[in-house]
Amino acid sequence: MKHHASLQSFALAVMTAALLGLPLAGCKDAAPPAGKSAGNAAAPATSALTEGAPEDPAAPADPLLVAVPANFGAEIRVAPVGSAALSDTLRVAGKVDFDERRVSRIGATVTGRVIEIDAQLGQQVRVGDPLAVINSTELGQAQLAYLKARAQADLQSRSVERARQLFAADVIGRAELQRRESELSIASAEQRGAADQLRVLGMSSAAISRLGGNGAINSVTPVVSTMAGTVVERKVTQGQVVQPSDALFTVADLSQVWVTAEVPEQQAALVKSGQAVDIEVPALGARLTGKLIFVADTVNPETRTVTVRSAVDNASRQLKPAMLATMLIQAAPAKTLVVPAQSVVREGDADNVFVEVGPNRFRLTPVRLGPDADGRRPVLSGLKPEQRILVAGAFHLNNERKRKELE
Repeated sequence: MKHHASLQSFALAVMTAALLGLPLAGCKDAAPPAGKSAGNAAAPATSALTEGAPEDPAAPADPLLVAVPANFGAEIRVAPVGSAALSDTLRVAGKVDFDERRVSRIGATVTGRVIEIDAQLGQQVRVGDPLAVINSTELGQAQLAYLKARAQADLQSRSVERARQLFAADVIGRAELQRRESELSIASAEQRGAADQLRVLGMSSAAISRLGGNGAINSVTPVVSTMAGTVVERKVTQGQVVQPSDALFTVADLSQVWVTAEVPEQQAALVKSGQAVDIEVPALGARLTGKLIFVADTVNPETRTVTVRSAVDNASRQLKPAMLATMLIQAAPAKTLVVPAQSVVREGDADNVFVEVGPNRFRLTPVRLGPDADGRRPVLSGLKPEQRILVAGAFHLNNERKRKELE
């Protein structure tokens, strides 16, 4: 009986040890491997600690995240990123220039010496007004040739008259009459040629008709204005010998001027003839309006630009050629994402907006924006259409974010 009781006690001890996971002393077969037992026992304990562990309080907070406090004093308003049809404004440097259709470069018609100057810079002149006087031996020789041709034509004309009378009296034959008529035709042609040469040299038909009335030859001729306007350039001095190829004066009508600009070739597709443009002239402190009358069909290979031109009224004469100007060209409208200008926060020389990430929670997000257009900034990158942003109270919320960051 005692032996049977001992066996029962030992069996009970083994079962208790198995349930409790305790090794039995002296039972080598019942003890599990030490490494396996330790690993299996440690794993559940570690998992339980990881799952239930709170966040590390020493981890740094995100400085771009901010929550709206309950007692926030400023108005907070959130709205989705909007879209609008905006036209890009292209700003290009330019200058005021002459309207080339209203400019005349005037030179001498003969080779000679300048003996008198009648026009000064800035003087208003009309068509036919004298600008200078030239003494030309070439003109004198041309007048002498004309007088000779005219005298010869008069002689041949009288000879033909006598020949016709003699032919009527049957004194000479028809062949003689025809010979004299042929000589008259040649003399008349030479006279007309000499007169044309004088017109080329600047003499009027009335002056040619008066030539040689008293046997005098006038070798002095004026340089006259060929258009009404302002003398804007003078390249001659008294006593200077000039030739027909020399430009002595420039006369311009300044009631209308051009504004020319050079558009980079990458933006040339944004400009077309007929587009309305605004023109800023720093010297006047004013903005003028006009339209493009010319867009070049070629690219300047040296500057990689395309020349554009606008015509501007200048009745008051305030615009002076060579003045600096800026041309503002409005491109065709295109639909794009926009944000209100008051929603933009400047941080570190960059544009940012507050994007909603949860109820009353926002993240300061960097964005790339275009220039202001009527209180709206076009979005170039950084935002998507479905995102909601802070459109009112951004400035005050950014101050709250900075305060929290300092704390």
